Amino acid sequence: MNKPKTIYYCYPEGKNKALTMSYDDGCSEDRRLVEIFNKNGIKGTFNINAGLRDYPERPRVQLDEFKELYKGHEVAVHTLTHPTIERCNLAQVTQQVLEDRKILEKAVGYPVRGMAYPNGSYTEEIEKLLPSLGIRYSRVVGSSDNFALPKNMYEWKSTCHHNHNLLENAEQFLALFKKQYLYLMYVWGHSFEFTTKDNWDLMENFCSKVGGKDDTWYCTNIQFVDWQDTMKALQFAADGSFVYNPTANDAWLNVDGEIRCVKGGQLVNL
Repeated sequence: MNKPKTIYYCYPEGKNKALTMSYDDGCSEDRRLVEIFNKNGIKGTFNINAGLRDYPERPRVQLDEFKELYKGHEVAVHTLTHPTIERCNLAQVTQQVLEDRKILEKAVGYPVRGMAYPNGSYTEEIEKLLPSLGIRYSRVVGSSDNFALPKNMYEWKSTCHHNHNLLENAEQFLALFKKQYLYLMYVWGHSFEFTTKDNWDLMENFCSKVGGKDDTWYCTNIQFVDWQDTMKALQFAADGSFVYNPTANDAWLNVDGEIRCVKGGQLVNL
């Protein structure tokens, strides 16, 4: 019997680290945050309440800015008006999610499939509802302080809020080196917090520190989810001698130490 190959899933280009960011409410400070992300090659997901664009106490990015401002990033649902949805009936939750999706999709011109729970509020019933509303994942609040991949996409917890051990977690992330593992660093927050706490330098330092690394894939939340779905869809021969990729996306594998790309729709000998 031949020794079986060791075949690992990889992030694009064979990388084993990924970084994704998630920011809520679509406040005017997103403009500066996007500039910092773009300067350092970092991708963000921006979770927005389309029904709260007129908010004098806390100015918001307007809908006609979305397509250009968030280009290269992801716009996601944060419900229409940000209610504490665990206190709402499911019909109301459905309306909050779908109406937000409809407005956001008109603004950005692509399907909006991600979400962050408003006020971190959700129930098991809401989790079960979201797939039928076109939502592929949803982020909860809190910090895990680790770099593990999510197991439940509807209870996706970040590594940390940017005001919780951000630079300490960044140092740990940068020091990770074992190629047999996949790592994910996930940071969340609200861009207005940089103004209220006067700590824009924190995000600037973080992004300059972690950006531009050859071993790291910089992705939006939905790009990570689509990558995960592509990996799960791969069809391997029982002996590992070939693989078929039935999706439209390219897949990346480490086969006995060699990085291989399996293009969408192709069968490849390994």
